[in-house]
Amino acid sequence: MFTPRDLALERGWPGRIEDDHVVQFAAQTLEAFFTGGGKAREHAVYRLDDVELRAPVLRPPSLRFFDDERTFTFGNTASVYGPEDVVQAPAPAESRFSVATVIGAEEQIAAYTLVNDWRAPSLPPPKDRDFATSIGPWLKTDHLPEFDFAAARELAARSTRLRSGDVLVAPPFAVGVGGATVDGLGTLLAREQRDER
Repeated sequence: MFTPRDLALERGWPGRIEDDHVVQFAAQTLEAFFTGGGKAREHAVYRLDDVELRAPVLRPPSLRFFDDERTFTFGNTASVYGPEDVVQAPAPAESRFSVATVIGAEEQIAAYTLVNDWRAPSLPPPKDRDFATSIGPWLKTDHLPEFDFAAARELAARSTRLRSGDVLVAPPFAVGVGGATVDGLGTLLAREQRDER
């Protein structure tokens, strides 16, 4: 998802990054794009320098954090931040970077992205992780992660139905650092300020 900097749209548009520009898709959300089989008409083209990247999935139907391929906990889907957003932390926070997959049409794995599962160690669970999850900067369809996402998807789908836009997050590969870069998935920075409310 992206928005031209001069328009500053709250939700933005889905699109495809090609070299130094972004091609806008005729879909309201990434979830709608995946539900439509990953096909949509193309609209305007914008320079990458002229857009702000948003969380690829702004409001995931579900957010599952896996400890391994057999156990997971749910996250707060209302606390999703984009890759350039500053997180309002209720207490000193640390970053926990992971690779995640996004579910697409027919409950199948559609793409991969980076996730920062923010934690505030001084707060008791589950409030220590309830305030923010950063996602982005983009999705890639052919990443080959070490984590067994097929097994995780199978567990997540057991006795329920997965929806386009569901996010399955692997265990963290980096903790307490200011940012993480993964080949093909880009760089996700940790940007926070204390919420003094």
